[in-house]
Amino acid sequence: MINATNISIKYGDRVLMNDVSVSIKPRDRIGLVGRNGAGKSTMLKVLAGESTPDSGQIAMPNGSTLGFLHQEMNLPLGKTVINETLTAFKEVKKLEEIIEKINQELEVRTDYESDSYAKLIDKLTDASDRFEVLGGGSMEKNAEKVLAGLGFKQTDYVRLVDEFSGGWQMRIELAKMLLQTPDYLLLDEPTNHLDIESIIWLEVFLKSYPGAVVVISHDKQFLDTVTNRTVEVELGKLYDYKAPYSKYIQLRKERKEIQGAAFKNQQKVIAQREKTINRFMAKATKTSMAQSMKKQLDKIERIEVEVADTATMKIKFPPAPRSGQVVMNMKKLSKKYGDLLVLNDVDLKMDRGDRLSFVGQNGQGKTTLAKIIVNELNHTGGELELGHNVQIGYYAQNQSDTLHQDYTVFQTIDMKAPPEMRTKVRSILGAFMFSGEDVEKKVSVLSGGERARLALACLLLKPINLLVLDEPTNHLDMLSKDVLKQAIQAFDGSLIVVSHDRDFLADLTNRTIEFRDKKLFDHLGDINYFLKRRALGNMREVELRKKENAKKAKAPKPAASNNGMLTKEQQKEKKKLQRAVENLERKIENVEEEVSKLEMEMGKAGFYESAESAGTIKKHKELKKELEQVMSEWEAAEEALDGF
Repeated sequence: MINATNISIKYGDRVLMNDVSVSIKPRDRIGLVGRNGAGKSTMLKVLAGESTPDSGQIAMPNGSTLGFLHQEMNLPLGKTVINETLTAFKEVKKLEEIIEKINQELEVRTDYESDSYAKLIDKLTDASDRFEVLGGGSMEKNAEKVLAGLGFKQTDYVRLVDEFSGGWQMRIELAKMLLQTPDYLLLDEPTNHLDIESIIWLEVFLKSYPGAVVVISHDKQFLDTVTNRTVEVELGKLYDYKAPYSKYIQLRKERKEIQGAAFKNQQKVIAQREKTINRFMAKATKTSMAQSMKKQLDKIERIEVEVADTATMKIKFPPAPRSGQVVMNMKKLSKKYGDLLVLNDVDLKMDRGDRLSFVGQNGQGKTTLAKIIVNELNHTGGELELGHNVQIGYYAQNQSDTLHQDYTVFQTIDMKAPPEMRTKVRSILGAFMFSGEDVEKKVSVLSGGERARLALACLLLKPINLLVLDEPTNHLDMLSKDVLKQAIQAFDGSLIVVSHDRDFLADLTNRTIEFRDKKLFDHLGDINYFLKRRALGNMREVELRKKENAKKAKAPKPAASNNGMLTKEQQKEKKKLQRAVENLERKIENVEEEVSKLEMEMGKAGFYESAESAGTIKKHKELKKELEQVMSEWEAAEEALDGF
């Protein structure tokens, strides 16, 4: 168990942590949450031993191991991806060298009966046993499995680390950490550079992780899936809730309400007693009694109501000018970077009011296509035509990094504002939480969250009817993300959003564009519908099923007669398949309803302490497996029906 006791941290006059304590047990799954700047990352650094508090101490069991993934990782360059990943097995490599050295010595030794020979055999046995326990025989297999889960292709394994962006290098560091299996795993924003597929894989991995996990994340769904305990950092204090994120939000609200009610009641009691004391003090016969009552009143422990930091942005996009019915139309569009083909003959049409999400693995061309649409990149083949009166507002993935470092906040937005908006610059900045002296800060000293807010503010300077957002939630805390989502939902124009945040994408779009194998696949519905239709344990199942269905599609189909009319036998077979599809769809609905009921039961307070929990969990797993099987049967039946 890690024990942090009476930790205090100050930056100048600002108190970041005020005499806080927390413990981390061996199998804990903790989400560390709070507003940007509250001190989450600092607390994680203190727990990892990379930062020293002003007072207090950290105690960790002797021999325990700890892994810390933070946001400023610097990998050594010059090695291939697989070789760098295999550095996770340092102890295994040493054992491998010891075993090889002993074997070489044994080859030339002939003193089989001597004590030294027996000791050498014992040493070899111990080293071999330890080698097996640490998975020495399957190092590469395990490394490749984790790398694949985090989105690397086999062809990437032999590429140099130097060739990859910072986000992909972070994945390599994460892979090394997961393979080392430390007793305590501390992760600061591990999902920031992961696509949806890799996030889902990581969720599954962490749920069965043998050690303790402490994670900072702004992905609600990730926190709900991985954690069972939430520690909130707020105004220098820690609040510990034995619940995942969504349940914590509910419990936090209840705590605030109870605290507020208790404060009001106490204030009434105090006011009443003070009134009585004042009345008694005016009478000479009751002065001593009044003084006694005052002493008792002074001893009462006063209830304090915490004033939470709830300040956030106020975003309202201007009304969208009317565009033509067709906002964008691309035909046979391709994009190459040298010899690297990213997009190959893709078609995409977007009508006025359409709201599209771009999803898929990193490197599949989502950001590239967004840049082509906003004319920041040229395509290398095909056509792209924007509709009549289309006016684009674009937030790039690295938008906050492109701001001029030497400009102040005010200069940044003032220079981008058209003449008619100049008088509104300060009110726009105020809406994005820049007021007073804040507007004179240089961009170079702003935090990641402040830069993101400033970049978003620039989108409000002119009317737009096509909003293109590439990873807009990076660096935003939970409250700011919610405000941005509400503003986008109220926006009356067309939308394209690139994001890996499932909670943010939910109910935001009406079409999901999947990027895969240099092609686009258009799905009706939002991200949750897209994932639900596949009953995913992880998105790799989509690929497996599609390969199976592709094989079935290549199988010869029954020949039609009478110029395309179906024979009686074919009609009979078609009806049979239609009934099968209908029955399977009903079954899917029924099983999903049962799963939903069980999950509601499992979300209740005290569920895991109840006697029925084990049976309910087992039933839930069985139903999820059944749902997977039924979905597979439904897809096969649909595929066969498409053949008629």
